[in-house]
Amino acid sequence: MRIIERRIKMDPIETALAFVKAINAKNIDDMYELMTADHTFVDADGAEHCGNDRMCSGWKDYFSFVPDFHIDVAETFVRDNIVMMNGKASGTFTRDGTLNPEYSWTVPAAWRVVVDDDRIVVWQLYVNPELMRPILERLDEATSGKDVES
Repeated sequence: MRIIERRIKMDPIETALAFVKAINAKNIDDMYELMTADHTFVDADGAEHCGNDRMCSGWKDYFSFVPDFHIDVAETFVRDNIVMMNGKASGTFTRDGTLNPEYSWTVPAAWRVVVDDDRIVVWQLYVNPELMRPILERLDEATSGKDVES
């Protein structure tokens, strides 16, 4: 089901917020439509992951691992075609689909979004992964040695 309403032209903030809305809805089709073919995701460690097909696959995997992932945008700033957003990201790590509050997290986050012609060229995440690492380690300890579907 489509959640974004495509208009003739969106401004960069509208495009960035439409992508957030698609992420929060786990709507891979809308996310794909909002990415350029050469879309680049820059993760918190600075690694670049390129291509909209690759990123759709990556988001599907991420939504399996963090099925309740959610972005809350508090502020947006724009200069030309670059949008900066800050707020929080939250979710629950899982290996088997069970949402155990023990593995939930909420972290401050920011995103740099480069927009061209209503499409996301670059989606860059700024977050401190160290805040989530102990939670992930607890999950790994709890699930080590168990038969868990990936």
